[in-house]
Amino acid sequence: MTPTTRMLGAVTALTVGVGLMATPTSPTAHAAASVADEFSGPAGSRVNRSIWGYDVGGGGWGNNERQIYTNAAKNSRLDGKGNLVIEARKSGNTITSARLSTGGKFSFITGTLSARIQVPTGKGLHPAFWLLGSDVDRVGYPAAGEIDVMEFINEGASWHSALHGPTISGKHWQKTDSGRFWGDPGDGFHTYSVHRGPGVIAMAIDNRIVSVYTPSTIPSKARWVFDKPMHVILNLAVGGRWPGAVSEATDFPARMVVDWVRYTP
Repeated sequence: MTPTTRMLGAVTALTVGVGLMATPTSPTAHAAASVADEFSGPAGSRVNRSIWGYDVGGGGWGNNERQIYTNAAKNSRLDGKGNLVIEARKSGNTITSARLSTGGKFSFITGTLSARIQVPTGKGLHPAFWLLGSDVDRVGYPAAGEIDVMEFINEGASWHSALHGPTISGKHWQKTDSGRFWGDPGDGFHTYSVHRGPGVIAMAIDNRIVSVYTPSTIPSKARWVFDKPMHVILNLAVGGRWPGAVSEATDFPARMVVDWVRYTP
């Protein structure tokens, strides 16, 4: 039995009591087959542009973060060893980084998405692996919905996962889970996964389920907007309201290293 199969079985067991199906439905046109990026290629080369694009800009995005996202190789590239490197760099008062997105190229509704990642740690660092509703350009945020599969801040003492969405009046709501991480996430690679089924979202770390969300676990006036196409984002943010200011002791360049990203319908 594969780790993914074990995870799906455990999610089913956890959610059957609330009458929800946790296994994937038939594949959709948005993700009709398994998709994987092993990040194979020469050192310094770009990501596969049939899967990934670049979100460029910043200097106040998200949580009023400091970084400016670029599409430059110095901020995101293959390392020639089967990894993607997302690198935050500091030059004087300017911090640059990268945010890679599958928007307009790949999205999915049900199934399991996993990524094997080594995160950087240090005051003010905020690596993330997350999903955004692919209708964001049409409906805006928070109506598009956001699923945070993995977030660490600062020294990485705790893992964080979350859902973000709209209330019935259109305001923002957030439901967050977090817990003490077993060890140092920066010491090596760990596998972060999200399983999406109709009315259920489950996150796992190293095949250990850490969060399960259903319509019954979100705030009473919150809308469940997650049973639709969502695309993948990998980024390394720096500073802002969460996680706070960068320290002089924070090491730059800081590197988020991704071994692979895999989707199974």
